[in-house]
Amino acid sequence: MLESNFKLPGQTAFYKGKVRDVYTIEDRLMVMVVSDRISAFDVVLPRPIPYKGQVLNQVAAIMLEATKDIVPNWVKTSPLPNVTIGLKCETFPVEMVVRGNLTGHAWRTYKTGQRVLCGVTMPDGLKENDFFPTPIITPTTKAHEGHDEDISREEIIAQGLVSKEDYEQLEKYTLALFQRGKEMAAERGLILVDTKYEFGKIGDTIYVIDEIHTPDSSRYFYAEGYEENQKEGKPQRQLSKEFVREWLMENGFQGKDGQQIPEMTDEFVNSVSERYIELFENITGQKFVKEDVAPAEAEARIIAALKSL
Repeated sequence: MLESNFKLPGQTAFYKGKVRDVYTIEDRLMVMVVSDRISAFDVVLPRPIPYKGQVLNQVAAIMLEATKDIVPNWVKTSPLPNVTIGLKCETFPVEMVVRGNLTGHAWRTYKTGQRVLCGVTMPDGLKENDFFPTPIITPTTKAHEGHDEDISREEIIAQGLVSKEDYEQLEKYTLALFQRGKEMAAERGLILVDTKYEFGKIGDTIYVIDEIHTPDSSRYFYAEGYEENQKEGKPQRQLSKEFVREWLMENGFQGKDGQQIPEMTDEFVNSVSERYIELFENITGQKFVKEDVAPAEAEARIIAALKSL
């Protein structure tokens, strides 16, 4: 599914994000349709990735169910493989990025000689992909369009984006969710390297919202061979969409003005789809079953689910 065009009863708003179509129902519920669109460097790429939406939605459903003892989550039901219906929360305007290893954006910052990222000091003497002594939280602002921006804990509180009390609770939830995610990954022979969480609030209750521990929001390494690769300075085998970013960079695209998105061949698109399915099966231990649902049937199933809530 590239995009949806549903007409839902009680619909009060619609928002098309980078990869999700979100319908608001009676200002009480959200219907999140996880499309097969893919973004990198905050740019939506021109071709959809088959079954990507299903992978993300189903991984998130499993992970949210496995962490609901840590923090309440927004999910009510999932009537389709790529659709979740849940509570409409007042969203905190920051994303809580947590990193267990020096990789990705943190490594790109580190290798320039900088040692402070989002107000957090990174220790000297680390190599790419090394573990941090303890996980670090490097939040970003949450942008509806364009690029998310790095921001520090102190700036978030000083600007009134999140109260000090709520932010401290978000930090606790973030570290606890990350620890659970690492434990679940370890059971499957994986390392949860970094991820991000989004939170919202209804009354005085904080909820984790959107997806968690998926290949769009997270990076995984294979545990087998990790230590050997680090000693020999070799790249780590990973399950994430970082390989999409690397492919784009190799082809001269980093989302900067004037750069052209390289052609996405059928072979490349299919390889990305296979990588997403690989992550699903590795992180969940379940066989992925491809499901195709016609738009009319999808709409009918969503409407039936809404009537039951």
